[in-house]
Amino acid sequence: MPRFYCPAPLDTGLTLSLPAGAARHVQVLRMQPGDVITLFNGEGGEFNATVTRMGRSDVDVEVGTHHPVEREATRAVHLLAGITANERMDWLVEKATELGVASITPLVAERSVLKLKGERADKKLAHWQGVAVAAAEQCGRNRVPTVHPAVTLIEWLKKASPGERWVLSLSEGTLPLKQMTGNAPVTVLSGPEGGLSPAEDTAALAAGFVPVTLGSRVLRAETAPLAVLAVCSA
Repeated sequence: MPRFYCPAPLDTGLTLSLPAGAARHVQVLRMQPGDVITLFNGEGGEFNATVTRMGRSDVDVEVGTHHPVEREATRAVHLLAGITANERMDWLVEKATELGVASITPLVAERSVLKLKGERADKKLAHWQGVAVAAAEQCGRNRVPTVHPAVTLIEWLKKASPGERWVLSLSEGTLPLKQMTGNAPVTVLSGPEGGLSPAEDTAALAAGFVPVTLGSRVLRAETAPLAVLAVCSA
């Protein structure tokens, strides 16, 4: 059954018009009045909904039964991920959503190839949030991870709340990820292509990030945080 994110109050018996993106998707699928879809608004669970009207550019549905099903990961993992080049960041956001990430903060690192600010940063943020929405629709999640505005590490540290923190590292003295047990929420810091700079690494350690390793192999910037999510969800 097709699933659509509908960021609006949902209740059984309510009739509403789908958001523009969802309406276009329903039309592309050539659905007809009487067809049933699934709606979720990110507040928990999902609803059956029946298409009641197909307009030229809009679609109306009647909201049906609520199902209090959740498919979230046991451990909330918040990624602070170095911005990677071009479509690789899209891929990271998509796959991280599928693997259950709680939130993603794009990190403007010293070695980031892609530098964002102003209107371009706003457009990228909206685009990445849209990627997360589409991935949640596809994988069955009923909660969409938030993609926060891009920040530098220093900016993030000034506003961050206390909590468990890991930084992915290939340096000596790191702890194997498999030893990091528990279900407490955790922030995972991962660098861009080329890794974190020495200054960023020093700042992270001083702020309480524990250096962890995924093994002796060097993973790509978009692969390493996904490996962490896979381990945590397993």
